[in-house]
Amino acid sequence: MPALDRLLPILLLLGSNVFMTFAWYGHLKYRSAPLLAVILVSWGIAFFEYCLMVPANRIGAAVYSAPQLKGMQEVITLLVFAGFSAWYLGQPLKWNHWAGFALIAVAAWLIFLD
Repeated sequence: MPALDRLLPILLLLGSNVFMTFAWYGHLKYRSAPLLAVILVSWGIAFFEYCLMVPANRIGAAVYSAPQLKGMQEVITLLVFAGFSAWYLGQPLKWNHWAGFALIAVAAWLIFLD
């Protein structure tokens, strides 16, 4: 199986998670913004997330099982969120956050075992 078949879903999941992290958490930097405006902007950002997530899962299903795709997506989400939290929100993760995320990564790894 060509490497691109395995890599493309991962790259698409990475891109989709960047959009989704901004949609879900980006507004925390603008707490005074009206909630309705935040919801509408978040929906707009989420549209682009879906434009990457759906093809990632469609293409990835030829190489990975649905549970593997979900496990991969969770680990990517945590990595994107860790960077986003520190860089954008100015809230670096503490040891217990990293420990919790590591346990989730172990769970995702277990999904890939035969």
